[in-house]
Amino acid sequence: MTRDLRKYAQDTSIQLGIGAFLLLFIIGDGLIYFIYGKGAAVMGLLCLLAGVAPILIIALFMILLNWVVKRANRE
Repeated sequence: MTRDLRKYAQDTSIQLGIGAFLLLFIIGDGLIYFIYGKGAAVMGLLCLLAGVAPILIIALFMILLNWVVKRANRE
């Protein structure tokens, strides 16, 4: 039985990234809600989304580039 360590590393990185975002949004915004109230939590959520947007755009661009390179190398 062989192990694909690259696939394992990729899966682990994806799970860690998703976990970090969930912690940031759920715990972070939840604390803002409990300490400051609903209005501050909504503003905190908007600020978190604005801060994460460039990271997501870059990640999507990198995924698109990876897809294009794999498709070009296939031919």
